Formats: sequence, C-alpha cells, structure tokens
Amino acid sequence: MVARVKKFWPWLGNIVEAVTTVAHGMWVTASVWLRTYRPERKAFTELFEYPELPVPVAARYRGFHRFDLTTCIACDQCAKACPVDCIYIGKQRVEGGKGFKVTGFTIDYSKCMFCALCVEPCPVDCIFMGATHDLSCYTRDGCLVDFSRLPLDVAWGRATLNPTAVYQSKQVTHPVHGGPNQPA
Repeated sequence: MVARVKKFWPWLGNIVEAVTTVAHGMWVTASVWLRTYRPERKAFTELFEYPELPVPVAARYRGFHRFDLTTCIACDQCAKACPVDCIYIGKQRVEGGKGFKVTGFTIDYSKCMFCALCVEPCPVDCIFMGATHDLSCYTRDGCLVDFSRLPLDVAWGRATLNPTAVYQSKQVTHPVHGGPNQPA
C-alpha cells in the first residue's frame, strides 16, 4: 500500500501543476483580451498624429534606407552582402580617371528584409538605415526605389525617403518618342 501512495503523489502533483499552468495562461489571455475593451483605449492615429507628424521610433530602428549618392564609389559591397539580392547597382567607368560613376542604385523593397547587412561592408558609409517606416504604394513597381532618380535632398541622404518623392521619381518627364510621324 505504501508503494501505491508513493506513486500516487507525483502523479497528483503533475495534475495540479498542469491545471495551475493552464489556468495562469487563460488568466493572461483573458486579461489581455479584456484590455482591448477599455474605454480609454485609443486608435493608433489618435495616439500619434500619424500622417501629419512622424511616428516616434526607437533609436536603432531599421527603417527604409538612406543613401548618399555623392559618396558612393560603386564598389558593390552592399549588393554582395545582401542575402536576398535586392540591391541593384548600375555603374560606368569614369573616362580619363579611375573608379566608377553610379548610374543607378535601386533597392527592391518587396524583397528587402531590413536586416542591415548592407550597411556594415560599405567602405565610405554611404548607405545606412533610416527611420521611415511607411512607404505605401499601390503597385509592385512602387517598391522599386532608384535612389539615382530621386530628388537631390533624398538621394544625398539629407531627407528621408517618402512616398511622394518615390512617386515623382517614377514619372516620365519627356516623351519616349517624338510623335507619330517622328522616328523613335
């Protein structure tokens, strides 16, 4: 009989521990669920005046990239370090000198996972993570950002990336051909 009692107590202890653990988990779930129905709870746009004022972000937040086109030497180190191959660099050799000139620096944000691995290998610190968290777009083409076509304040790293600047950089300002009677 004593052997049966010794086997019974650990089993009963396991049952009590399981019930208290589940009860504690349900209490946490219920308290969080009931917190959503508080009358003083505000929406995101009530807490932060979102479209008008920027949302405060942490100091080490990894937002959309900032890129300084003037210091880039087109070394391709950021593109090589990118694990998802979302950085495309167009370059051409400088005539009469040494080095390259950047003709295009495009990041595909539909692929980018904001890991910041492209920032570390840059020898001249021309690319770094910004604090912009919203780059809304209606098409996948809007996720392709060519920093060489952006306004100078954005392309030179003085201003943050914004949807308006990206949209304006994709506008064709001159016709593709001269007209119906003109050769292309």
